Amino acid sequence: MVKNEKLTANPSDHLANERTFLAWIRMSIAIMGFGFVVVKFALFIKEVSLVLTNKQAVLPGKGYSTQIGILLVAIGAFTALYAYWRYRITEKQLLNKAYKPSYIPSFSLTLAILIVGILLVMYLIPGLL
Repeated sequence: MVKNEKLTANPSDHLANERTFLAWIRMSIAIMGFGFVVVKFALFIKEVSLVLTNKQAVLPGKGYSTQIGILLVAIGAFTALYAYWRYRITEKQLLNKAYKPSYIPSFSLTLAILIVGILLVMYLIPGLL
């Protein structure tokens, strides 16, 4: 009986774990989508400048939006991987009734997104970079 009792857990805990996993996945898709938009924004600006000036030369720009966008897509992909990894760990902990929250990976991901956000602000405000 002890073995069966150990393997059963509250269904609401498992459902909450799944909801958290899906929230992380939604966030990763949003980050990757935003990264894609940032990369394509530079291309859009170049195209608009060509149409407005009727010249073949492209207006000079900082050119960092591609790197920032790629970084955002990479962070989004890492977020999806982290979400699955964290989901599996939490599921095992719930089954063993030994749940321990983890703060360092979440903090690291938050810090990475904060750094990219600061880079975007610096990029959008002329004269900072």
